Amino acid sequence: LNPEGLTAADGKWAEELAGRLNRGNLKCNLKHGDDFMAAALEKHIFICATNVIGQLNGGVNFGEVYSSEKYAEQRNKLIDEMVAAGSKKIGVTPQPGTADRLAAYAASVADFPTGVKEFEWRNGWFYDISKKAMEAGEEDLMPFHTEALKTLDVL
Repeated sequence: LNPEGLTAADGKWAEELAGRLNRGNLKCNLKHGDDFMAAALEKHIFICATNVIGQLNGGVNFGEVYSSEKYAEQRNKLIDEMVAAGSKKIGVTPQPGTADRLAAYAASVADFPTGVKEFEWRNGWFYDISKKAMEAGEEDLMPFHTEALKTLDVL
């Protein structure tokens, strides 16, 4: 498993939160500023990309999305789109190796079912980036994501 984990905290109560999670044998990284925003983006990408790929492939679970090479092309394409567009939107970029960290994290929640839900603040955040670009006459920054949402009848 990835010893770093994806959970990060910042702010007044970050140390208290990390301590509580650590007492429950859960990892929480204290990050600040751009490092925290990059970690938050990466975790957001994890939940959004994993659910879309799982649902595109018959509802496979989190572990299958990352452990099966059958889904590697779709998974990596979507992660790359989301990293590029999300980074442009918030002005920070996760450290290299996002896909590897997401795969390691997926192993710790392998049995979780996938489902595209809570659209407004999950995949809707990414779709809004695409929508605004297209409304401005620009190219969709995440064409695979947009098509996947259409295929899943989310749009």
